[in-house]
Amino acid sequence: MSSDAGPRGHAVVMQPDEGPSWWQPVPANGHADPKLMPANTGFDGLSMGYQTIAVGGRVRPHSHGDQIEIQVCFRGRGHVLVDDVRHELTPGSACFLGYDVKHEIVNDGDEELVMLWVIAPPGLENFFETIGRRRELHDPEPEPFERPADVVAIERSLGMNDTVRTADGDV
Repeated sequence: MSSDAGPRGHAVVMQPDEGPSWWQPVPANGHADPKLMPANTGFDGLSMGYQTIAVGGRVRPHSHGDQIEIQVCFRGRGHVLVDDVRHELTPGSACFLGYDVKHEIVNDGDEELVMLWVIAPPGLENFFETIGRRRELHDPEPEPFERPADVVAIERSLGMNDTVRTADGDV
C-alpha cells in the first residue's frame, strides 16, 4: 500500500463533454481530449485521455524516452506500426509501449479512429495543448492547419523522441 496521501480519498469523474479539448494539426487532424491529469486528479503518476484521428490522418512516428504508454482503440479501424511492425487496430485492440518503443498510428479506415491513451509519467496532455488549438464542444472542424515550426523542439522538451522535420516540412 502506498503512503502517498495525494490521491488517497480523492476521486475525479469526467464526462465526455468536460475538460479541455484541442484540435490537432496535420497529419493527425482530429482532436485530443485529455481527461485525467495531475491538474485535476492531484496525482502526478499518470495522465489519460482520448485522441480522435481523422480519416486519412496519422500520428507521426515517435517514441517516449522516459514514459510508458498504453493505447486502446475503441472506435474506428487503422493500424499501428510498432518498431516498424504493422498491427491492425480494431475496437478493443490494446497496445503497451515501453520506453523508447517507436510507434505510429494510422487511420486508414473510413471513419474517425478513436484511441484511449494512458501515459506515465504524465505530460502528453501538455503536448496536445502546445501544438493544438482550443476546441469547444460542437465547434465545426477547422481547415487542416500546420504544426508549429518548432514542433521537434517542442517534442523533445516534452519527452518525445524519434521525430524529425524534413525539408518539405513532413515528418
